Amino acid sequence: MKEIIAIIRMNKVGVTRKALADAGFCRMTAAKVMGRGKSLKDMALLNNAPEENRDVILQSLLAGGRLIPKRMITILVNDQDVQKVVDTIIAVNKEGHVGDGKIFVLPVTDVIRVRTGERGEEAI
Repeated sequence: MKEIIAIIRMNKVGVTRKALADAGFCRMTAAKVMGRGKSLKDMALLNNAPEENRDVILQSLLAGGRLIPKRMITILVNDQDVQKVVDTIIAVNKEGHVGDGKIFVLPVTDVIRVRTGERGEEAI
């Protein structure tokens, strides 16, 4: 079993959820998150700022103070389904721009369904 964690743009949650459901993966958890990648600048913010404020904004960006709102989707799947889920997420989120997202695939050692006590793949 694997846990797939996808960090995506806020406006991509609906299309991602639909694409995953269409591919047969309806179960997921979604959460609002804030974070930042390795990019040190946000040119849109700088370009829209008055000339006298640009130095202050640039220093703030370089200090890493600005967090970007994103969405985090978590999906638990069997090993054989990992590539299909990853490919589906990439297909609807890849625009070729900084901030398109990240996908993490982690091993899961066990799953227990609280209601029934089922374990492993039966609990998914």
